[in-house]
Amino acid sequence: MQEEDLVYLSAALQHPAAYPHPTPDIQHLETHISHIFLAGDYAYKLKKPLNLGFLDFSTLEQRKYCCEEEVRLNRRLAPDLYLGVVTINGSLKAPRIGGAGPILEYAVQMRRFPQTALLDRQTLTPELINRLAELIADFHLILPPAAPQSGFGSPERVLSPMLENLAQLRARLDLPEVRAAVDELDQWTRKRFVTLRPIIETRRIEGFVREGHGDLHRGNIALVDQQIYIFDAIEFNPNLRWIDTASDIAFFVMDLEQAGEFAAARRFLNRYLERTGDYGALLVLDFYKVYRALVRAKVVAIRVGQDDLTSESAATARRDLWRYLELALSYQPRRPRRPRLLIACGLPGSGKSRLSLQLREVWPLIHLRSDIERKRLFGLHEQARTVSALNGGIYFPKATEWTYERLHRLADLILSSGYDVLVDATFIIQARRRRFAELARRHGAGFAILALEAPLEVLRERIKCRLAREGDPSEADLQVLERQHASCEPLSTSERTQALMIDTSRTPPFTEILTRLTYLIEQRHDSGSSFQGAPQEPVSSSPLTPG
Repeated sequence: MQEEDLVYLSAALQHPAAYPHPTPDIQHLETHISHIFLAGDYAYKLKKPLNLGFLDFSTLEQRKYCCEEEVRLNRRLAPDLYLGVVTINGSLKAPRIGGAGPILEYAVQMRRFPQTALLDRQTLTPELINRLAELIADFHLILPPAAPQSGFGSPERVLSPMLENLAQLRARLDLPEVRAAVDELDQWTRKRFVTLRPIIETRRIEGFVREGHGDLHRGNIALVDQQIYIFDAIEFNPNLRWIDTASDIAFFVMDLEQAGEFAAARRFLNRYLERTGDYGALLVLDFYKVYRALVRAKVVAIRVGQDDLTSESAATARRDLWRYLELALSYQPRRPRRPRLLIACGLPGSGKSRLSLQLREVWPLIHLRSDIERKRLFGLHEQARTVSALNGGIYFPKATEWTYERLHRLADLILSSGYDVLVDATFIIQARRRRFAELARRHGAGFAILALEAPLEVLRERIKCRLAREGDPSEADLQVLERQHASCEPLSTSERTQALMIDTSRTPPFTEILTRLTYLIEQRHDSGSSFQGAPQEPVSSSPLTPG
């Protein structure tokens, strides 16, 4: 079938007679590679007879195969939506889905859902973002790694589609400022690739290349009756879905940031990393975010070049194109930035995790929680209850040392990746706090201690409530609290110059905490290795309010 034949077929498929079921209304949607018909309770997706280099739908057999692949792949994350592959029979003027006569085309049949269910039309609540991060993390964790001999995810196969995107953008666009942006991105991509090549290869060998989704943005996610469906995984090119899991999540993070949903992007990234433990993804994340922004730019450029666009739609598409290019450029640091390392310390129940969860949504912080990382060391889910005795189970002294060692190693990796880090642990031993201060000094990072405290009777009551409520990674009980309270080493005079002291029984407004913390981090000696300022009095006033 030629493209002009598809025009006639598309027109005929907008009549009820083409369908084997009631079709009270029919809507026709078009993307750069597909025609979609919303008919009654179902949707039918046809592939355009195109060869764009990165995909080839030029023959009927290829379109059939890709329809079958689309169903196989998408039943993993949206099994209720993908019903199967159907034939379109008859003639161009009188087609019939699943009818008699010669096969004109193949289509993917899906259950229809309202377009308002798409995530780019939904309010992104914290609870929804958490669910989505956990769903994608768990999906990635169960996928088998690519066989090393397959070549999937090799440095060459990573770079190739990136350069192809840039070449296609350059070929389709003739505005000088756009070409200049593409040229700059081309140079940066090649240069950055040289640096990251060994890391890309190491991650492939370590099993992070898996058959993922490949096109993970909000427009391919729907919320139907509170059920999350992730659909439209890439079926047409295995090299674009057998990818580093970091590339998969980079698409979604980039898409959120492009929409200005920065808090949601930070929440998603932190929750995904907590769930998977793959903090090494941060080493390559920005590289893949540039690539993903350029994928969207290329899609828009292809659409701009298609003849059916109105002048208004074309103008909107050009604005979208430039916005994606600007976003890609923004991921390239123009000058070195000074990273931050914060530690949130305090006894159980002092509110470390609560404050950390707030901070990580207003600052670009990667949040490490000792309770989660301790359980990961033992292969346990974060919500697992070990019923460990004091100094027993997973809480024997050596296990605590292993936990702080892991936190230190991860903080080092995160700072090396160019991200800020917030380490959330009791830190009751001064030597442990000092070790993280030294790590900040080695990285030239701003360092601050969030020292949270509250009267002992308040801490006891909070722990009782938390144990009754469940659903928290912490297993600290009253016995643990009493022991840690007795052995806690207070901040030294030197440490107090680096600390923001917060009495969480009278927590101040969040805006005040941010202001004081920003001031504290920016105060440093000429060497940039420590901080100036007088010892802090505990910060306290009114109940915590959002900043």
